[in-house]
Amino acid sequence: MKMKRSIGGMIFDVFKYVSLIVASIIALVPVVVCVLTAFKTNEEWETTSVLTMPKSFLYFENFRMAMEKANMLRCFMNTALVLLVVLTVTVFTGSMLAYALNRFKFPGSGLVQSLFLFASLLPGIAMQVTIYQIMYNLGLINHLYGYMIVLMGTDIISIYIFLQFFENLPTSLDESAIIDGCTYFGVFFRILFPLLKPAIMTSLVLKGVSVYNEYYASNLYLNKPELKTISTALYTFTGPYGNQYNYICAGVLITIIPILVFFLVFQKQVYSGMASGAVKG
Repeated sequence: MKMKRSIGGMIFDVFKYVSLIVASIIALVPVVVCVLTAFKTNEEWETTSVLTMPKSFLYFENFRMAMEKANMLRCFMNTALVLLVVLTVTVFTGSMLAYALNRFKFPGSGLVQSLFLFASLLPGIAMQVTIYQIMYNLGLINHLYGYMIVLMGTDIISIYIFLQFFENLPTSLDESAIIDGCTYFGVFFRILFPLLKPAIMTSLVLKGVSVYNEYYASNLYLNKPELKTISTALYTFTGPYGNQYNYICAGVLITIIPILVFFLVFQKQVYSGMASGAVKG
């Protein structure tokens, strides 16, 4: 019996590790291809396979061309401004909405939470016709602040993250502060908001990645070259006569650098925030 169990366990372990290896290869092959292509000359890219090693990893002409032709520096500045404004507004609106829904039990508060959940089930693409008409009538097309307003729309995930965190903060904190003469705004900003750091980090990571990678709305509402974000910059090298993949891959590596640096510097806060903010207080 033990022999049968050990054989079954060995088969399971082999299957498990083979599956992990195959999954890792599937995930890594596109990254490897992108890195190799980014360092190839036009001639190498046209005459060699995608997995062929470039002649030199010191060929940076593709990166220079990507930066210049796609105006990536300006795109980075636009994206940074959008991230700063959208993330700031998302954190404050999400945390304040969660505070009101959790701490104040008014008629219909449960219905409001249910409506937020219902809104999260609606595909955003299905509402784009109406949103575009509103944006057009208000004159918000081809303006960064109009694009920011679209992205500032109530982030349902952030609200539920903050709601979960407020559930673990005792109401005695509020009551003690109010007894000492603190207003509700004071309770939120002086007492509770500083305790929301893990939840804030979780919200910033989830929303930040979404905004940084957002392409559809950026391509739809920002049609001027000087308003492009980093997600639409790489489409400079696409066209009806073919795509310049060596420039595209170089641009992809450039766009990865800020996120990689951020993760390496703040990985401890990111991990702790994801664990504490989404699970417990």
